[in-house]
Amino acid sequence: MTDTDAATLAPTGALRAGLVRAPQAGVFFVAVDDAGTPHGVTIDLATALARHCGVPLALSIFPNSGECTDALAAAAIDISFMPVDPARAARVAFGPGYYILESTYLVSAASGITSLAEVDRPGVRVAGIANTTTIRASARSLTHTQPIACREVDAAIAMIRDGQADALALSRDVLNQLLPSLPGSRIVDGGFQQTSVSIAVPPGHTAALAAASAWLERAKQTGTVRAAFDAVGLPDEPVAP
Repeated sequence: MTDTDAATLAPTGALRAGLVRAPQAGVFFVAVDDAGTPHGVTIDLATALARHCGVPLALSIFPNSGECTDALAAAAIDISFMPVDPARAARVAFGPGYYILESTYLVSAASGITSLAEVDRPGVRVAGIANTTTIRASARSLTHTQPIACREVDAAIAMIRDGQADALALSRDVLNQLLPSLPGSRIVDGGFQQTSVSIAVPPGHTAALAAASAWLERAKQTGTVRAAFDAVGLPDEPVAP
């Protein structure tokens, strides 16, 4: 830890990290248990970064990455980890990635859908999460239908479970975790987006971006990121180079 890292990454004296919740923890989402404690790769990384800076961690948990992006763009938080796309990169400053995410679809048993191409048919109801890289990529790739925006993952899952949607657009790692809770559903082969999940800071915070980027590269080299993946039960998911 250097005094410069603490001053640039946590100017208020605490590292204000913004994370995004979902029913299950993963490489991007955090899950909050009954005691109110968040779990997931990003909470482990944020905790390690705060420890590196020698400051307390101040968490803000958001229902979707769009609202987290808004907070980071306004410098209401100091740091986040989120999927990259052009719309988001125009609003916040991204450093290196720690995971390569693939977006695809989980389809319900009742839908009868068996392939990626079959999602793009008139009348197919696709649920996604509002203002995210995945829903934007889904909307760009679909020509005969368009995704329905839900504020949070729980609401999108409920649409599938209640028969109000035929397909759910999310990252493959998250969908794999959801399969057991949606009997009869399946994940189609192929995807419509690949992008990195990267560390991010507010726009114009050049020194903070340099410090955050250097820290994340070291965290990948020293096994900190690998340990965070393993701790959430994802030993087969690769860390981005």
